[in-house]
Amino acid sequence: QVQLVESGGGLVQAGGSLRLSCAASGRSFGYYARAMGWFRQAPGQEREFVAATDWSGSTTDYADSVKGRFTISRDNAKNTVYLQMNSLKAEDTAVYYCASASSYGSIGRGSPGYWGQGTQVTVSS
Repeated sequence: QVQLVESGGGLVQAGGSLRLSCAASGRSFGYYARAMGWFRQAPGQEREFVAATDWSGSTTDYADSVKGRFTISRDNAKNTVYLQMNSLKAEDTAVYYCASASSYGSIGRGSPGYWGQGTQVTVSS
């Protein structure tokens, strides 16, 4: 009912920046994308929470490891959520996944309703 397509990943040097985008579509977008977030999964590791935002964008949360460096935002007119990543580190290397949910709590619990296919971010040191 909601399709999520990420873009913007790539290879960047440590200290650099990238902006990820997640375009959402679907008949039930307004309900199933009340909250949106980003997760990431590095090789050999479990998927972890990165950032989340509510529908208005006024409530956001971040993993401690990215606070002060990453910023999540959304443009509901474009059905798109963004993740601005600055001061990237080698340990930020992972596949980044966009997620959407009908409730903000679902994002925080790591159990959103919908996932994107992921985009690779590689930070060279």
